[in-house]
Amino acid sequence: MMKGSISNRIRILRFHGGEMSQAELGERIGVTRQTIAAIESGKYSPSLEAAFRIAHAFNVPLDEVFQWDENAPQLK
Repeated sequence: MMKGSISNRIRILRFHGGEMSQAELGERIGVTRQTIAAIESGKYSPSLEAAFRIAHAFNVPLDEVFQWDENAPQLK
């Protein structure tokens, strides 16, 4: 079984981005609030395009939003 998982800092970035809501971020990148909630909680991995759109919405590099931990157990 493969190990590893992606974590993210979306909640922190939303907080520092003027308390941006999940709905506002979703609107900015073209997905639903529910999708943002699922990505933020680690239940869903975004497409590469969505990941770049999220980073762009916060004006930060991709690796400031998403991190790969090869030792973490993979989500099913």
